[in-house]
Amino acid sequence: MTQKQAVSITTDFIKLEGLLKFAGVTGTGGEAKVLIQDGNVRVNGEVCLMRGKKIRVGDTITLPGIELTVT
Repeated sequence: MTQKQAVSITTDFIKLEGLLKFAGVTGTGGEAKVLIQDGNVRVNGEVCLMRGKKIRVGDTITLPGIELTVT
């Protein structure tokens, strides 16, 4: 079962690595880096290997068992 979570940001964008920490998916940037580099993170349905990918309102980030929607 996939856990769905809305993540609200107040800036124009947030970097993918920062979003994973902000949402509580990872505890550190290092954990986020490994998840991203191992191909476990999808942005809007496509695998994303860029830690600095700009995530904006409306984007959906999925990991095994987790779906984040940016609001």
